Parts: sequence; C-alpha cells; structure tokens
Amino acid sequence: MLADTLAAIAPVDDTLAATAQTRLDNLTKPPGSLGRLESLVQSLICMSGDIVPRVSPPGVIVFAADHGVAEEGVSAFPQEVTAQMVTNFAAGGAAINVFARQIGARLEVVDVGVNGDVEGEGVVCDKVRRGTANFCREDAMSLAEAKRAIEVGIRAAGRSHDAGCRCLIVGEMGIANTTSSSALLAALSGLSVSRLVGQGTGIDISRLSHKAEVIEGALVARKPDPAQPLEVLAKLGGLEIAAMAGAYLGAAARRMPILVDGFIATVAALVACRLAPAVRGYLLFAHRSCEPGHDAALELLEARPLLDLQLRLGEGTGAALAFPLLEAACRMLSEMATFASAGVASGDKAE
Repeated sequence: MLADTLAAIAPVDDTLAATAQTRLDNLTKPPGSLGRLESLVQSLICMSGDIVPRVSPPGVIVFAADHGVAEEGVSAFPQEVTAQMVTNFAAGGAAINVFARQIGARLEVVDVGVNGDVEGEGVVCDKVRRGTANFCREDAMSLAEAKRAIEVGIRAAGRSHDAGCRCLIVGEMGIANTTSSSALLAALSGLSVSRLVGQGTGIDISRLSHKAEVIEGALVARKPDPAQPLEVLAKLGGLEIAAMAGAYLGAAARRMPILVDGFIATVAALVACRLAPAVRGYLLFAHRSCEPGHDAALELLEARPLLDLQLRLGEGTGAALAFPLLEAACRMLSEMATFASAGVASGDKAE
C-alpha cells in the first residue's frame, strides 16, 4: 500500500495558475485586493485540478497513540490521559469536536497505538501496537511497525475521500508527542534541540532543560540517519505521527487539499515530504503555534501559516479554525460577479 501510494502522488498542476489569475482579475474588485485569499484559491485550483474548487465538506481525522518516552517525565500529564481523551472525543466533548461541528466536518478518531482499549462512536481501532517503546533505551518501533502506522493513515485518508470529503484536516492525541516531534525535527533538520523544545502540554519552565536532555541523549543513542526518513520515524517517532504522515500521503495521492495544524502536524508533514517531496504542493498551513520548534518546521517547509492565535492544543483545532478561510476563498471565486456580468467598468490594470 505504501509503495503504491507514493507512486500515485503527482505534483500539483501549476499550469492552472494563469487561468485562475485571469478569473480572479475579472471579478468585481481591484486586482489582488483580496490578498492571500486569492493566492489561497489559486493553490486549491492547482491541487484539485478544478477551476472552481470545493473544500466542503472537510474531513477531520484524529490519530491517537501513546509514547514510551513519557516514562522520562517529559509531560505535565500522565499517560492514561491519552485513552481518557479518546473517550472524550467519542463523547463529543473535546475542542476538536466543537470546531468540527462548527464547520460541518466528518470526524473520525483512529486508535493507532493507545496503551489500552478504547471504544466509542466514531472511534476506529487500527492499532499497530500498544504505544511505542521508550526511545531513550531502544528504537520507538521497528521499520515494519512504522510502515504499518503510515498505512493506517493512508487508509483513513481513503475513508475520508470515499465519504465525499473535499479537504483533509489531521489532528493527534498522545501524551509526550511534543517530545517525539522535537526529536524527529532535530534529527531531520540538524538544528539544536534547545531551539526546538517547548512546554508541550504545559510543563514548568524549569523542566524544559530535562526534556531537552532526554531528547539529546536519545539522538546520541539512536543515531538516526536524516537521509532515511522512515528510519528516523521508527527510531524516534510516534505511531500517531507516522499515521498523520500517512494521511498526508494518502490525501495527496487523491489530490485532496490538506490543511496542516500545529507543531506535531507540521513535523508529520515534514516526514511525509521527505518520503514524497510532491506532497508539499498539497499542504496549506493553518496556524503558527506557541511551540518554538514550529517556526523551525515551518521554515524548513517554506510555509507561511494563515493564523497566529497562540494555540498549543493540537487535535487539529487550529486547522479547523482556519478552514472557513478556505471556504471563503472558494466562495469568492464561484459566487462573485465579474465586471462583465455585473455591468461594472473594470479599472486600468496597469495603474
């Protein structure tokens, strides 16, 4: 499945940009006056191949898994919170449930590696294993398990596509996953751990140095090769991070626009782009989070996020909040009158 998906990912069709620009310039507004909404809809056209793109209904997928490195005391919350939050998702009580309802999204929660049994309405059990190993002591997972987790994400993206979703939002739940994401980012970028590590779920500032030391020790012990992204993922990653990367791959193979959430989601996007560079053309970045590593990950992907709301929740919440901008861009193109249809004189475009 992974090999076939990678082979199916084609670059976006940039030849449609000129056609999109002509249409935008004929709408009843000064050229370029709607700023980034105009470039946004151009991107959506090139992704989908549709000159009048649609992004509704969106699909939201939240992948959940536990991390062995939580044993090192790197999170403000105990590991059992992962399973408890999955139950909360199933009951409709989490922030992503609220925002998904607001935008009319199809929401699916996927247990790819929770260290326990969880069930409930909308929860799909596609578990690879019960949490990763503590990567301070051994590889987080095997190469085969990393591949299986990626394929969990590919399948989930396929379900969203087959259900009629036109845009994908991917979120996560996993205690200690900012530690795993920071380790992945450090390994893939070569940047110093101290630049990348943040408070995650809210650890005290005094514990940041311990979190950084844990990651630095793991990088020395695991010796990940940045030229081998699947190996890096297996040594330092999380099952839900691998599944997120797989969902990006699966969506790109189906020419679905992808709205990337915060720090963890962006690191997963970086992994996906290292596996298949053409995925980058299908990514739109929702917001800039409070995690210091997020800026570094955005820079590596040459990404400019749409919002900056000082969020650090995850779950896909920032992407769900940004989704109405995509909807507005599409409606602008499809519903605004042209100068000709409205009988309005066009301005001097050379002025």
